[in-house]
Amino acid sequence: MSSQPEKPVNTDNIKAPEDSWRPNYVSGDLFSCPEDEALAHCISEDCRMGAGIAVMFKKKFEGVEELKGQKKLTGQCAVLKRDRRFVYYLITKKKAKQKPTYDSLTQSLEDMKSHCVVNGVTRISMPRIGCGMDELQWSTVSEKLEQVFKRTNISVTVYSLPEKEKKEKKEEKEETKVMKENMRRWKN
Repeated sequence: MSSQPEKPVNTDNIKAPEDSWRPNYVSGDLFSCPEDEALAHCISEDCRMGAGIAVMFKKKFEGVEELKGQKKLTGQCAVLKRDRRFVYYLITKKKAKQKPTYDSLTQSLEDMKSHCVVNGVTRISMPRIGCGMDELQWSTVSEKLEQVFKRTNISVTVYSLPEKEKKEKKEEKEETKVMKENMRRWKN
C-alpha cells in the first residue's frame, strides 16, 4: 500500500447504469425552477394553449406565432429560446380538444431529447405531462420518460402542486363552473 493520497477520479464522463435513471420529484411551482433549466409541457398542433398549465406557459413565454411558424406536427417538439433556457412544447395531438396517445407523447419526447443532445441541455423541469387535462396515466408516462432518457445524462425534474394548491384550484374551477351556470340561467 502506498502512503500517498489517491488522486480524485473524474466522473463527468461515466454514465450511470441504464436501470438507475429516475425522474426527480418536487412539490411546488414549476416556474420556480432554476432559470437555466429547460422547461417542457404538452400542447396541440394548433398551439391553442387555452387551458391548464399551457395558459401559464403562453402568458409567461408568449411566442405563439413563433411556435406556429415552426409547423411542427404531432409527435414532434416545438422550441422557444428564452433568456438562458429552452422551452419545449411537446406536440402530442392535432387539436386542443383531442387527447394524446402514449405513442405521440413518446415520439415528442424523443424529438425533445434529440434537441437536448444537440444543444447540450442536461436539465429539464416539467409538470406531470399529459396527466392533467389530457388524462394519461402517470405510471405509464413515467415509464416512457425512463425509456427515452435512460441512456442520457439528461435529468428530468417533475413538479406537482402541493395538495393545498391542488384543492384550491379544484375549488376555484368548481366555483367558476357554478358562476357560469348561474349566469346562463340568469340570461334565459
